[in-house]
Amino acid sequence: MIALSQIVEAYERISTIAHQTKLIFAPRMSELSGANIYLKQENLQHTGAYKLRGAFNRIALMSEEERSKGVLAASAGNHAQGVAYSARYFGIKAVIIMPESTPLLKVNGVRRLGAEVILSGDNYDEAYAYAQEYAKENDLFFIHPFADDSVIAGQGTVGLEIIRERSDIDTIILPVGGGGLISGVAALYKQMKPSVRIIGVSAYGAPAMYQSFLAKEIQECKSVHTIADGIAVRDVHSKTFQYILESVNEMVCVDDEEIANAVLYLLENQKVVVEGAGAVGVAALLHNKITFKPKENVAIVLSGGNIDVTMLGVIIEKGLLKSQRKMKFSVVLVDKPGSLKKLTDILTQVGANIVQVDYDRTLTDYGDASITIVLETKGGEHQDIIRGELHKHRFEVKELA
Repeated sequence: MIALSQIVEAYERISTIAHQTKLIFAPRMSELSGANIYLKQENLQHTGAYKLRGAFNRIALMSEEERSKGVLAASAGNHAQGVAYSARYFGIKAVIIMPESTPLLKVNGVRRLGAEVILSGDNYDEAYAYAQEYAKENDLFFIHPFADDSVIAGQGTVGLEIIRERSDIDTIILPVGGGGLISGVAALYKQMKPSVRIIGVSAYGAPAMYQSFLAKEIQECKSVHTIADGIAVRDVHSKTFQYILESVNEMVCVDDEEIANAVLYLLENQKVVVEGAGAVGVAALLHNKITFKPKENVAIVLSGGNIDVTMLGVIIEKGLLKSQRKMKFSVVLVDKPGSLKKLTDILTQVGANIVQVDYDRTLTDYGDASITIVLETKGGEHQDIIRGELHKHRFEVKELA
């Protein structure tokens, strides 16, 4: 594992440029879990994610000759912004290879920091393969996002800040993609306070590290697909895998629905905006993937907040439907004056607020029209009343997800 001295020295390098994010108590999550839950808000870090720490530490350790050539990275976004920010600080050239599916927010964030962006590949691993070739052809210094000891030491400073702020933390929950963050934090704790339980959380859409941890040997994954793009890593690297086996106690997995629920939960209850990868620890808590002792002190690392606005909108909309605060259905009406008014009068009488109506004659028989309506509702009981009234008036309703 990474030596404690490397992490302490890394912190001395980055402390002048990295924001020391605080642990924020989360009362509602604490009530739900029975533990004392604290959130490490790396979503508020410069560039919106913890990745700045490792990238800056790596570039700071480069020789002047190496820096003069410029640096290159492959990243789905957060490592890219960390490298771009650090390269601008040192006044050197930076080229970033990003998957073609990278959210526009992250692409623009990298460009604003002065780096050149090249989009290549369907996922991180394909972008990484292209970046390796590009670095050799253009004589650029490649900065690995996680399988580099200097990068891992930089990420480990997250743990150093936690232990200095609260020495009584019993469990730390971290997202796992390539494994750089958890490798650094776990190494620090195993050397400073080995009794602390370190738990990693992966996405079911990118399960290679999770499956490898369970099997105790590297497992292959053919593809990745998850809203948690920050941890959408297909292949397991032997370096971080070994570090994780040495120092991580548990690993769990969450699916995209659970991640989306956590993003929405944090937005509503904690007033915090996080990306999918940043929400996986909270998702594991909300969906009972981890067992806690009564009143134990738990730190959950919110690793990043760079979520695409379009994705956030989809998560909110689906969340409102799932929590029964919105209702969407279609119904076929006779296409004549007054038919739609009869339907809307019933909805008005039961206190349903109509927020969208679509009227289509092409999806039905001649003389009919298909109506799709979206309502704002007040929960499950209210929706049952709406269904009852529509059924009483002989409307054949088809509910839509």
